[in-house]
Amino acid sequence: MRAIVIRTFGDPDGMQPVEVPEPTAASGELVIDTEAIGVGGVDAVIRRGTIGGAGFTEGLIPGSEVAGVVSAVGDGVDAGWLGRRVWGFTGTSGGYTERALARVENVVALPEGLSPTEAVAIGSAAPVAHFALAHGRLVSGERVLIRGAAGSIGIAAVELAARAGASAVAVTTSSAERGERLRELGATHVLDRDGAESEAISPSPSDGFDVILDIVAGPATGRFIERLASNGRMVIVGAIAGFPPADFGAALLRGFQRSRSVATFSLDTVPRPELARVRAAQFEAVVRGDLHAVVHDILPLEAAADAHRRMDAGEVFGRIVLAPAPTSEAPSSLGK
Repeated sequence: MRAIVIRTFGDPDGMQPVEVPEPTAASGELVIDTEAIGVGGVDAVIRRGTIGGAGFTEGLIPGSEVAGVVSAVGDGVDAGWLGRRVWGFTGTSGGYTERALARVENVVALPEGLSPTEAVAIGSAAPVAHFALAHGRLVSGERVLIRGAAGSIGIAAVELAARAGASAVAVTTSSAERGERLRELGATHVLDRDGAESEAISPSPSDGFDVILDIVAGPATGRFIERLASNGRMVIVGAIAGFPPADFGAALLRGFQRSRSVATFSLDTVPRPELARVRAAQFEAVVRGDLHAVVHDILPLEAAADAHRRMDAGEVFGRIVLAPAPTSEAPSSLGK
C-alpha cells in the first residue's frame, strides 16, 4: 500500500511516497481504510526533527489522525466496528497512509452528516482548544488572546472562547484578510504576529489578557507573558516557532507582583473516556453548524511534501487534508 515516509528530517523534500506492507491489527487495534488524513502542526514539528528520541527515526510515517472505514479488527475488539465510519488517532505517527492502525480507545464513530474531511479538520484540534481553555480556567467575561489563530486549533479556540462568553477574543494572525475570517468565527480584535493592536482593546491593552492560548511559542514567548493581566494564565499548547528560549521565565519574575502563571497542556493528560465524549460532542456540533471545520485544501496523499511547504510558508488557514483516493469534497468556504 502507499504511504509517505520521512527519509531525512528537516525540509519537506525529505518526505517521499513509498510502498509499505499492509498493516495487521494487533490485540485492541483496528485497521482504518483512510479516506481523509489531517495534516497538523505537530506533523511539521516532527518532520523538522524538533522532537527527537525513540521512535523518531528515518523511515517514520508521519501523521496522527485519520478518518475512514474500519476494515479489520484485532483480538478483543468488537466485530461491530467493521464497516463503520470512524475518526482515529494513530499516535504520533502512522497516519499518512492508505490503511492506518489505531487503538480502539482512540477511535470515535462519525455521526451522519459529518464527512471524513471535516472529521480530521477538528478531530484533534477542537479537543485541544476545549481542554486547553479549561486548563486556563477561562470564565465568562474574561479577555482571551489566541496566539497563532489561523490554524485549526486557533480557529476552534476562537469559536469556543466566544461561546464561553469571553468579553474579548483577540487573535494574532498574519494578514487583515485572515483577521476578517477570524472575525466571522467570533474574534473581536485582530493583532499582528508580534501582538501589536490594529485598534484599541477595551479595557485598555495595559490591563492585559486573563487567558492567553499560545500555539506558537518560540523566541517571542516572553513578550506575550508580559501581555497577561494580573492573575493571568498562559497555556502553551504548541511550538510551531520552536521551543521558548531558556530564559523565557524571566518575564514572570519581572512581573512577580502580578501573580501571572504559565502552563503547558497536552491531550495525553485527559482520560480517554472524557476525551472521546468531548470529541463526539464536537462532531455533533459541526453537523448542527455550531462549530466549523475549516479546510484550506484537499490534496492527494503523494502531495504531502507540498502540504508541509505550504504550512512552513504560513499559507494555510485551517487545515490541509490528504486524500488517498480522489474526492468530490471541496474545501470549506472559510478556508478559501
